[in-house]
Amino acid sequence: MDGPGIRMTIFTQGCHHHCPGCQNPQTHDFAGGHFIDIEEILAMIDENPLLDGVTFSGGDPMEQSAALIPLAREIKERGMNLIIYTGYTYERLMELKDERPDFFELLTFADILIDGPFVMAKRSLELKFRGSSNQRIIDVPESLAQGRVVLHQIQLDEMAEREPLAVKCAV
Repeated sequence: MDGPGIRMTIFTQGCHHHCPGCQNPQTHDFAGGHFIDIEEILAMIDENPLLDGVTFSGGDPMEQSAALIPLAREIKERGMNLIIYTGYTYERLMELKDERPDFFELLTFADILIDGPFVMAKRSLELKFRGSSNQRIIDVPESLAQGRVVLHQIQLDEMAEREPLAVKCAV
């Protein structure tokens, strides 16, 4: 599941991270995949009135950011939410803001960012929308507004569900 609700997931081609255990290793090669016109993708989105949003996955969508920006803009204009998965951390994306302004521009369209590389040693099947516990579910608009990482309510709810309950027992 690539996010809450009914979603269309777009898998991009090309990834520099090469995380061991990646669920999509066939998307790492920048020479792989095939081109698809943005208008064709938008037609698929428009054909499904049940969609809540779109997810960019990969590969790493940030590596295709310049091509995804017009699509992200159209998705937002349709009133849909956008989730982006990336092996980059939010902090690294902020560091690259001047060097790779396309990374930052794409990020500004996202509602949620799932950040960080997949780490096999931190893998968990119990996590919502993530493969390993180092990855975060980030509320992008709030993080940009506050100038710091703000976890999305989905992750905060998940963390609260894990809080141990203390019960006083008579023995």
